[in-house]
Amino acid sequence: MGEFCRSTLFFSDQHLCYADILPPSQVRARIEVAVLNFLKALSSNSPSISDLSLEKRVTQRELYYKLLCDSPDYFTSQLQVNRTIQDLVALLRCSRYSLGIMASSRGAIAGRLLLQEPNKEVVDCSTCGSSGYAISGDLDLLEILSMKTDARYIIIVEKRLAEDRVFNQIPCILITAKGFPDIATRFLLHRLCQTFPNLPVLGLVDWNPAGLAILCTFKFGSIGMGLEAYRYACNVKWLGLRKDDINQLIPEESLVPLKPRDLQIAKSLMSSEILQDIYKEEVAAMVESGRRAEIEALYCHGYDYLGKFLATKIVQANYL
Repeated sequence: MGEFCRSTLFFSDQHLCYADILPPSQVRARIEVAVLNFLKALSSNSPSISDLSLEKRVTQRELYYKLLCDSPDYFTSQLQVNRTIQDLVALLRCSRYSLGIMASSRGAIAGRLLLQEPNKEVVDCSTCGSSGYAISGDLDLLEILSMKTDARYIIIVEKRLAEDRVFNQIPCILITAKGFPDIATRFLLHRLCQTFPNLPVLGLVDWNPAGLAILCTFKFGSIGMGLEAYRYACNVKWLGLRKDDINQLIPEESLVPLKPRDLQIAKSLMSSEILQDIYKEEVAAMVESGRRAEIEALYCHGYDYLGKFLATKIVQANYL
């Protein structure tokens, strides 16, 4: 099971947990480091670190620099801090947000959605400009947002958002993490799914292994989140780009070679026990072709083509 977990980018089962098998001496050392040092830092009076009694919050990056100063012998890299946080989540069985660790969000949302924080003005996400409405890393704030919509679809976009204003053609909400999904973007998507359960969630990503890994993280969760992995998973359908889109719409000159990182991700995806066979067929086609295509390659058909492409796929229910 350990090998399977190490080879998987996203979480495969909400009941599957993974932890290192260590001798007692290392377990004791890990507990001492993870609990004593970390919780001591959390209860520090310093304003630069989370204080649970004062409900202050910090990002994992801010926490790393604080621990680098306070415990340089134990925490010398961001990865060590991230793993220690994951250990604490498993040990205490509470979320990292409960520990005062706030998500660092890059995400944004746009389209047919009205948002309102308590005692503040309503924000119309269709008028927020090309960059959309920035998603806060404060999960408490996201939890109490009032939301209204007349949309019929929620569309996850890998990186582009409101530049094409496709929500004027298709009644939809667009959401993006601008790359690999952060927890705040996943949290807000999950809230949208709970608030508007009848809206299908569709994913538009680049045709490469990294794009599919992004979609699968929204769909299945991320193993990097440990016990929190499955918490914000949503039922996402793969709208595109897919092999048929590439064969029918993308000219050869718009395809670029796969990167070594793409091949590593492809291997991980193919080893997953939860990934549907039809998804694996797409990954195999990517590797066999040795090429990848970005969403922007559709613009060879004109700058207004993306909306037409999405509308056609949605009307035909052409998604997996």
